[in-house]
Amino acid sequence: MVHFAHFADVHLGSWRQGPMQDLNFMAFQKVVETCIERKVDFILIAGDLFDSAYPPIEILKETFAEFKKIKDAKIPVFVIAGSHDYSASGKTFLDVLEKAGFCKNVFDAEVKENEIVLSPTVHNGIAIYGYPGKKSGLEVEDIKKLKLNDAPGMFKILMLHTTMDKVRGVLPIECVETEKLPESNYYALGHIHVDFRYKNLVYPGPVFPNNFSELETLENGSFYIVDTELGNPFEKIDLKIKEIISLDFEIKNGILGSEEILNELKKRNLKDKLILLRVSGVLDNQKISDINFERIENFCFENGAYFFLKNTHDLKTSEVELNIEIKNKENIEEEGIKKYSSENPSDFNKFIPQLMNTLSIEKQEGETVDSFNTRLIEESKKILKIE
Repeated sequence: MVHFAHFADVHLGSWRQGPMQDLNFMAFQKVVETCIERKVDFILIAGDLFDSAYPPIEILKETFAEFKKIKDAKIPVFVIAGSHDYSASGKTFLDVLEKAGFCKNVFDAEVKENEIVLSPTVHNGIAIYGYPGKKSGLEVEDIKKLKLNDAPGMFKILMLHTTMDKVRGVLPIECVETEKLPESNYYALGHIHVDFRYKNLVYPGPVFPNNFSELETLENGSFYIVDTELGNPFEKIDLKIKEIISLDFEIKNGILGSEEILNELKKRNLKDKLILLRVSGVLDNQKISDINFERIENFCFENGAYFFLKNTHDLKTSEVELNIEIKNKENIEEEGIKKYSSENPSDFNKFIPQLMNTLSIEKQEGETVDSFNTRLIEESKKILKIE
C-alpha cells in the first residue's frame, strides 16, 4: 500500500497585496493540516513552493514553521524545484529547507551521451525520481532524454515540473510526450495550474490561484491524496479559503457604469467575501478615471468585504488621432520625445530619456517583484535627484 499527498505550485510570496498573501499562506497551512490529520506516509511537492529562488525573509520564517509541524508529525517531504524557485546557479532556498532536515530534494542525475540518468531516493520500498522545472521551459528537451536507474520490485514515482502534451491542448508551447516518459507507477506533476489527470499522470492544480484570472476560473486551490489500497486511489482535496463574488461589466459611460456596479454590489452579501471586478468596454469620450473605483472599493470594505480586486485590462478609451509627423522612422522614440517636449515645455522634459532608459531594464533571475520595483524606484529617484 502507498498512501501519500501530492501538491505543487504554492507560489508563496507571489501576491503583492498583503491580504492575498495571507490567503495563499492559509491555503498552504490547510494542506499541511490535512496531510497531518490524514496521516499520509509522505508528501510530494512538485515544484514552485516559492514564487522566487530568493523569497522574502518573512515568507521563509512562516514556511519553516509549517515544515516543522510536518517534521514533528514524522512525515517525510520530497521536493523538486519548479520554474520559479529554480536557479541556474543551482542555489535555492529549497537547499536551506533540506539542510534544516525538513525535506529531501530528489533530483539526482548523471548526464551521459544523449541521455540523462536519474537515480532514485528510496523510502520504505518506494523509488522516487525527480527532475526540476527551469525558466522558459528549458527542461523539456532534457526530460525527453530521461532514463531511470532501475529499482526492481519498487513502486516508482517520477516527479516533474513541466508541460505534458496531454494537458497542453492547442497552445503553441514546447511539451513532453506522455508516451515517451520512462515507465513509472505515478507521475507527480506541477507547472500547469489546472486539476488534470490522465491515467496515473496527475497535475493537482495550484494550492491557491496565482492571479486574477485564476481566481475567476478556479476560485480555489487543490491538491491530491493518493491511496493505492482504494479502488479509485486518486482523491482531489479542494482548498476553499474564501467565498468569491465575481462581477463582469462592459460599460461605455464611466459615471453610469459606476452606478451600475454599485447597484449590483448592493444586492450582494459582501461580508468576508473576496470581490473580483472585471470591467471591459470602450468609454465614449471619457477617461478611465471617470469610473469611480475608489467609491466602489470603499463600498465593498464598508460592507465587510475581505478584499477587493479589479481588472481593467480590456477597458479602453475612444482612440484619439495624434497628428505627429515622424521624420526619422529609425528613431520613433526620440522623435516622440522631441514632439512632446516642444508642445509641453517643462524642466522635467530633460529627464525623460534617462527615465525611459531606466524603466526599460529587466527583472533579474531570482529577483522578486517587490525587489525589482524597489530597484526601479531608487534608480528613478537618483535621476530626479529626490532624496
